Amino acid sequence: MSERLFGTDGVRGRAGTWPLVPEFVERLGYFAGREFLGKGSRTGALILRDTRGSGPALQAALARGMGRSGLAVVDGGVLPTAAAAILIPREGFSGGAVISASHNPAEFNGIKLFDSRGRKLDEKTEDRIEAGARGTDPLPARSAAHSTRAERASSSDLRARARRDYLDFIRKTAPGLNLKGLTVAVDAGNGAASSVAPELFRSLGATVVVRFNSPDGRNINRDCGALHPEAIARTVLKAKADLGVAFDGDADRAMFVDEKGVVRDGEAALLAAARRLKDEGRLKEDVVVSTVMANLGFRRALAALGIRMVETPVGDRHVADALERTGGVLGGEPSGHVIFREFLGTGDGLLTAVQLLDVMKRAGRPLSALAALAVKLPQILINVPVRERRPIGEMKGFSRELRRVEARFDGTGRVLVRYSGTEPLLRIMVEGASAAAVETAARSLARAAKH
Repeated sequence: MSERLFGTDGVRGRAGTWPLVPEFVERLGYFAGREFLGKGSRTGALILRDTRGSGPALQAALARGMGRSGLAVVDGGVLPTAAAAILIPREGFSGGAVISASHNPAEFNGIKLFDSRGRKLDEKTEDRIEAGARGTDPLPARSAAHSTRAERASSSDLRARARRDYLDFIRKTAPGLNLKGLTVAVDAGNGAASSVAPELFRSLGATVVVRFNSPDGRNINRDCGALHPEAIARTVLKAKADLGVAFDGDADRAMFVDEKGVVRDGEAALLAAARRLKDEGRLKEDVVVSTVMANLGFRRALAALGIRMVETPVGDRHVADALERTGGVLGGEPSGHVIFREFLGTGDGLLTAVQLLDVMKRAGRPLSALAALAVKLPQILINVPVRERRPIGEMKGFSRELRRVEARFDGTGRVLVRYSGTEPLLRIMVEGASAAAVETAARSLARAAKH
């Protein structure tokens, strides 16, 4: 049986190779459009993208397919992924998509699909779309009811207000926030944040120092952004900034740097927000949702505050589902995806940054102080490239080494092995009290996996 195309965050791959070729993307668009039809107050779909050079061609192919289904397609231009979650229900679209591979290198791209509520599609709907796209039935001719001229006009109208509406939405989540006197260093990752992040923080009164906001289609995420926060850390120290923030390619996640130049991940933002919400009686069920990647130090810090952590598999969709199931309002991942469910049902890096700055301003404390409660245990993550996702149990030598390492860390640490949902990688995470022991164990597992 063919491997499932939809991973933890849509369909991903190298642009120009199957499945991200125009013919197949058009088929995906058609069958997605069939799912969307009649789900909103209008028979239309919104498509956004990040700054990858392959984005416009993939967007055009997806739009052609949706047009064949009878949908009018609106081009929303370059905006963060979370803008789709905001704009689709606000504008009454039946569904939509974002052309992006998030944190992946520029040669990759992807397709994320959203329903009429602005939520990522459930797996059953994805499976129906995939089954149709993999089929051989010819697609119908494009509906004449939706002319290209009309789509261009509506796209132009929406783009003119989409950026404004998105920024207004983010600002309104922190009423009265005034960042006058603060300096914020921004790494836009040469991605979608380039078009909105500097303006957002300046409009709130901050002095803004910007880096990596000159996208050329090839430099998205290259030695910058959420995967390389050390770049903005140097800027924070040089500019004596109060906070550094680094976004990934589609700005749905953010990593932070405190005023001392120390990199702080999504757990720092989660902990600061959780403490504030609990103090204000707004942390429903006294619960925070995070994934299997959550550091033991973070778990202990939550417990010390009287907060229960609900654990999920990796992926912000799993976090969002658990928040809905438990009634919680806050969840996220160490990688920088954070969901403030009272505002939005998906992660957004700009929203997270504004909420963190609001906590800092109201508490009158820097991020270094807010993050001090959690003492992270040494943790290392090694990515091993793979040609196929073989079941772990079938790799006898690796399984033996995994059992040996797990026995050594019994009660004093954790070992987590999983395949990436977005890249051809086996991810090996080891966590424990001794940095040397953690690194030795992780390296031995990586060697065994390669063999």
